[in-house]
Amino acid sequence: MNFFKFYIDTLLKLCHQAIKRNEIPISAIIVDKKTKKIISKSHNLTIANKDPLAHAEIIAIQKALKKQKIKRLDNMDIYCSLEPCTMCSAAIALARIKNIYFCIEDKSRGGLINGSKLAFSNFFKYKFSYYYGFEEKKFSKILVSFFKKKRK
Repeated sequence: MNFFKFYIDTLLKLCHQAIKRNEIPISAIIVDKKTKKIISKSHNLTIANKDPLAHAEIIAIQKALKKQKIKRLDNMDIYCSLEPCTMCSAAIALARIKNIYFCIEDKSRGGLINGSKLAFSNFFKYKFSYYYGFEEKKFSKILVSFFKKKRK
């Protein structure tokens, strides 16, 4: 089984679920490195929850911690449709997730890549690895389409 493709497909499905709920189509999943199973998943719920902190990454982290009954996710990876913001990057670091995979770089609000204005690495010294650029066209199209419809 191609786990990576399955994870990306899951992120896509979650983005489409977010759109149906009129949420910004951003999604995240937490994966157990050993078993390769998805432990938790979410899309943004800031509108439904009336909570500006209800980002996909935060919710996925909270669900994984609760489900696993642990305080750190150091044996887990996180996959995101968009580069996590600084808040989510800090939460990922505090959860001790070492590998972050995301599909689209967010040059204006991203919290990981040094070229971003708010790059996480400019503020914290936590060591992690990130990988990006997966199915960029698909995920970009979803976001652009969502915001075009919103602006009409």
